[in-house]
Formats: sequence, structure tokens, C-alpha cells
Amino acid sequence: LFLLLLQLCAPRTSPQPHRCPAACICTSDLLSCSRQMLQRVPQALPPTTTTLDLSHNALTQLHDRWLAALPHLEALHINHNQIRDLSPRAFHNASFLRHLDMSSNHLQAVKRHYFEALVSLEELLLYNNHITRVDENAFAKLSDLRKVYLSWNNLTAFPFHAVQGLGIYNLRTLDLSSNSLSSIPVEVLAALPESIGNGLYLHNNPIRCSCPLYLMLQRWNQRGFSSVKDFSEEHTCKVSDNVPRSLIKFLKHSHIFENCSASAEDAHLSHLEVMVGQPVLLTCNTSTTSLLHTATTYMWITPRHEPIKHPGNSNRSLEVYRNGSLRIAVAKPWLSGIYVGLAMNSPYNFSRMCEFNMTVLYPKAAGETFSTGLTTLLGCIVSLVLVIIYLYLTPCRCLGCCKKPAPLSPPQECSAQSSILSTTPPATDGPNRKASANKHVVFLEPIRETQNGKIRLALGEDFPDPKHPKVLQLKSDSESISSVFSDTPIVS
Repeated sequence: LFLLLLQLCAPRTSPQPHRCPAACICTSDLLSCSRQMLQRVPQALPPTTTTLDLSHNALTQLHDRWLAALPHLEALHINHNQIRDLSPRAFHNASFLRHLDMSSNHLQAVKRHYFEALVSLEELLLYNNHITRVDENAFAKLSDLRKVYLSWNNLTAFPFHAVQGLGIYNLRTLDLSSNSLSSIPVEVLAALPESIGNGLYLHNNPIRCSCPLYLMLQRWNQRGFSSVKDFSEEHTCKVSDNVPRSLIKFLKHSHIFENCSASAEDAHLSHLEVMVGQPVLLTCNTSTTSLLHTATTYMWITPRHEPIKHPGNSNRSLEVYRNGSLRIAVAKPWLSGIYVGLAMNSPYNFSRMCEFNMTVLYPKAAGETFSTGLTTLLGCIVSLVLVIIYLYLTPCRCLGCCKKPAPLSPPQECSAQSSILSTTPPATDGPNRKASANKHVVFLEPIRETQNGKIRLALGEDFPDPKHPKVLQLKSDSESISSVFSDTPIVS
């Protein structure tokens, strides 16, 4: 009774409320710290949180046991950060976590210790990272794992045999699309349960063409598997290992790959530039490939990964001739890209002949033509100005011609002479002189006859006005006008 009275009389202390971090938004069980440019995880997280959103921040690392304060956490969104690696115990004390989104980070690999403590994990999102390797036992302890998204990474191989163990349990989706997978173990995948095949996404990978691959995916397509049926045109295979661009949509053009094999030969990539609207002929040098025999047919792979065989496509915009040449009727901008020529021998053995990188160009715009014409006109004007400067501003190069001739000396020999005109007509007019007071053009013709050792000149027109400013007036003999001209008339 005494103890009971003490308990009733003792003051009750209410528990301290859990504060929400300053940069976050808190509800009853949701904690959102998204888009706050956080460089580290906030401290004192509310323990009632079941969903934690740390996406779109600047986190670079996660410390060991940082989720120990969140015993009820079920969903963690940490996508769009800068995390490159995970510590060995980053996800310890998170045994109830079912959904983990680490997409759009900088992860380089999926190591074994990353997620082995997440025994309740069902969905793992790792797409759009830089992952090049997945350890063989990275998902070995995740018996409840249902969906794994690894698309848009740099994977060249994947431990598919480890998926067989997961297939016994609950795995339904494995997205490996848009990677760099060059080969897959078809015999391993063909033995997987249909539940896994329905969610195994392999499209947009440069996988080597093979008959087992085609038959497996064709069988899945016929069964209606969404992983194949929904992405039939994105499933491509690589004809040649040496030509990564020789990809064919083998599910869309299945008639070519009913019984296919491939062999690789080296070929040189040729660059070709054509104008819009021009016809194009792509020809392979088959004389050096020993491919010319009756059983050989030819096929071209377009930039859209479509095979074109003789006689060509449906509208004949692309035609394949018997000798293996490809004719493009009219060059269009959307026809630019890599064209791979193949020789196809029975039974459907492919050998690469040649490869063209065609670029379709537009003609020069009108503004460029106008600019070129303007430049040419400007060059002509500058040349004309230089000629005028040379003719009129260059000092006289004939020193003897620039001097005033003596009254009785013989005429000076010079190619270009100046006329000497008197202001008044001479006392006696010569028989070949005519006078007019209103003319401004003077034509002078030399007379073969000489008088007193002087050349007599005939005036084609009368003298100009003596007050004209352009007439050079000099004193000379009163009986004659001496002038030495070239044969070119002078225009004042």
C-alpha cells in the first residue's frame, strides 16, 4: 500500500517530443529532407519514421549504422546524390527496410557487403549509376528480393547463374537494359522459370547475334512476356564484334535470323558528305573479299538498325543491286548515319564488306551567298582605288619629261606627255586648226610636217575657255603651240 501511494503521489514526467530536423518536413511516419543541398545526414531523426526521403541532395557517404535510430524504417529514398561507395555496415540495423532507391548516384560496383544486411529488402533501384561490376553473391542473402533495376549502367557481364537461386524465391523483375552486355548465357536463362523470363529486360544491349538467343527471345515473345513484347523493336543484336554499330532489330526482322550465324571481317569506315536532295550510291569493293559467287546475296544495315536486301525497301527509297551496291534515291537529313554492307552466304552466314558514315548537308544559306558576293565587290573596289592611286598619285618616273622643254629643242621622248596650251590663239592659224569657244574636250593630232624644227599639231576641237581652271597656262612661242601627246585623247 505504501508503494502504491508513492507511485500515485510521484509527479509524472511526459516524454520529450521528438524534434523534426530544421531542413526537413515531418509527418506522423514520413520524414522528407529532399532538395536541401545536404552534405551529411541530419542527426536526431524521429524514431517513428517509416519512410525517409533524402533524394536530390549532395550526400557523398553513409556512415556505419546510421539507421540505428530508425527501427521502423521501411522505405529509403536516397537517389540523386553523389555516393560513390558504401561502408561495410552502412545498412546494418535496417532489417525492416523493404524499398531502397539509390538510383542516379555515382556507384562504381555492387559489392557483396553492400546489401547483405537488408534481409527484408524487396525492391532495389540502382539504375543510372556508373556500375561496371556486380559481385557474384551480391544478392545471395536477399531471399525476399522481388525487383532489381540495373538499367543505364556500364555492365559488360552479369552473374546470371546467381539468378537461378533467386528465381526459386520471389524475384520477378531484373532490368539489365541499356547496358553494354555483349554476351549472355542463353542456356542458363532458358532454364529460368517463366516468372523471371517475363521480367528479364535485356533490350538495348549490343549482344552478339546467335540462333539460341533469337529462338529464346522469339519463344518468350510468343508466350507474351512483357519484357520482350513491350520492347520488341529495342531488342538488337550485333552482327560483328569488330563493328559495334552493326546492330539489327532481329525480332522485328525475324525472317533474316531464322538460322543465323555471324563472322567478322575488318573493314574501313568511309566518311561521305552529300547534299540534301542528291542521289547516293554506296558501293563496296567486293573484288578483294572473294564473295562473288552465285550463292552470295547482299544486305545493308541502316542507321535505324533495319536490314535492306534486294530489291530494297517498300517505297524504293533504298535499293540494293545484285552486285551489292546500295542506292539512296534522295538524300534526306534523317538518312544520315552508319551504313554497314554485309555479304550473306547460305545458310545465312554474314561477312562484313564495308561501312559508310554518311552525313547529309544542307546547301549554303542566302545570307552566306550575299556575304561572298559582297566580299568580291569590296575586293574589286579596293583594286580599282589602288589603280587610280597608282595612275594619278605616283611621282613622275620620267625625269626628262617632267622638265620644261627648251623652245628650240627637239621634242622629248616619253610615253606619257603633258600638253602646253597658250591662253591666246597664235598670230597665224594653221590650215588644220579649228576654233570653238564652247568645247571642253581637246583632241590633238600630230602633223607629220615640221616647220623650223618644231612639230605642227592639228586641233581636233577648239581651245577651251581660257579661264577654265583645269587648263595649264604656260608662256611659249607666239607662232606655235608645242605639245607632245600620246595617241590617247585627253578629257578635262
